[in-house]
Amino acid sequence: MSDSGDGTVRANAVISVNKYEPVAYDEPAEGPTLTRIHVEESFSGDIEGEGVVEFLQASRADGSAGFVGIERVSGTLGGRKGTFLLQDAGTLEGSVVTGDWFVVPGSGTGQLAGLRGTGGFRANLGEGAQVHLDYWFE
Repeated sequence: MSDSGDGTVRANAVISVNKYEPVAYDEPAEGPTLTRIHVEESFSGDIEGEGVVEFLQASRADGSAGFVGIERVSGTLGGRKGTFLLQDAGTLEGSVVTGDWFVVPGSGTGQLAGLRGTGGFRANLGEGAQVHLDYWFE
């Protein structure tokens, strides 16, 4: 973790996916397929704990995709215990997943009440994602 001097701290972590369950809910003859993906994952590093997320993904015929999701993280951040929500948006291009996220305002519980932040993630498909969150407390 590093402090930027303005009260914002950067947390770095790695996500390991434990469960990945995609279910297509709209497969038109033409245009992107829409899929709901249930994911359960573990965080290690400056964020320690578990996450559960639902993604909505639009997949194109070339294998690329765009997705959005909301994840509940349960564990510790900077030594503080609680839960918070991350709202994600990202893309899949080739075998690389990238995206941005932010802490949903008002979602922090326990010692993470008042948590705010922004960050992002990057991963090669099938590997752990490198993630970061620049966070502060209201």
